[in-house]
Amino acid sequence: MLLNFALIFIGIALLVWSADRFTDAASAIARNFGVSPLIVGLTIVAMGSSAPEIFVSVTASLGDSPGLAIGNAIGSNIANIALVLGVTALISPLQIDSNILRREFPVLFAVSFVAGVGISDLYLNFIDGVVLLTGSVVYIYWLVRLGLQSRVESDLMLEEIVEELPDSMTNKQAFIWVGIGLIMLPVSSQILVNGATGIAISFGVSDFTIGLTIVALGTSLPELAASVAGVLKGEHELAIGNVIGSNIFNLLVVLGLAAVISPSPIEPSVLYSEYLLMMFLSFVLFIMAYGFKGPGRISRVEGGVLFLVYLGFLMNQ
Repeated sequence: MLLNFALIFIGIALLVWSADRFTDAASAIARNFGVSPLIVGLTIVAMGSSAPEIFVSVTASLGDSPGLAIGNAIGSNIANIALVLGVTALISPLQIDSNILRREFPVLFAVSFVAGVGISDLYLNFIDGVVLLTGSVVYIYWLVRLGLQSRVESDLMLEEIVEELPDSMTNKQAFIWVGIGLIMLPVSSQILVNGATGIAISFGVSDFTIGLTIVALGTSLPELAASVAGVLKGEHELAIGNVIGSNIFNLLVVLGLAAVISPSPIEPSVLYSEYLLMMFLSFVLFIMAYGFKGPGRISRVEGGVLFLVYLGFLMNQ
């Protein structure tokens, strides 16, 4: 039992560290080859925030534990809104005034709807996965177009994205770190999955439940760290932008990979409980942050409510 918990702790620590180094190095390579910093921030860095979930999904699906991958995707989205933004708003109320974010909210709802259609028959199959992964390509293409058409100084979130890009490094250093990341990401994912499945067996619960709670909590740590760091520097738009972008990639890529690699049945509770909670939280976030008559705002009280919702969600598992 203690060994399994140790494996989870070690796996999460290595996963978060290797994902961070891999993303920094990949961003440096792209910038060194002349890719716009804004496009790097909107694509590579955005995808990097979901790297832990992506590698866990692949590892779990290849290891015949697709439920863990599905639980990780949905659980991470719940954690990103209720835990990450809840804690962040408790530290400092979030003020949001970004046209880019207002464009991404409809995308998040559209992606959530497509994912819901995919699991509505209580089976996540290969075709569902292909649809979701195709959607990820379309989304990345849209982000690139957005980066090419937008002026950095015209949007607060775009300014913050460029400002937060990692310091430059030589191509030699970057390629070394990319190589290390490509080795450590699957290794740390396997360690985490081994620990998670061990706990599931020990407690007699499903791998979906472990993915929904322990694994999702661990893989959401990069978003939590990035959001807290951003809000402490006054980068409120970036904090919420990280969450929205990560949630979109979780549904399109993490869930899509699980479906393509290992199609599997879905428990009815996933559709009628966890998925609906994820959609409800997305809607609540939209109401709080959209800013219908001016800048959006997530107050400390609202952050506290979100945090309590997450605690209640964990206690109900």
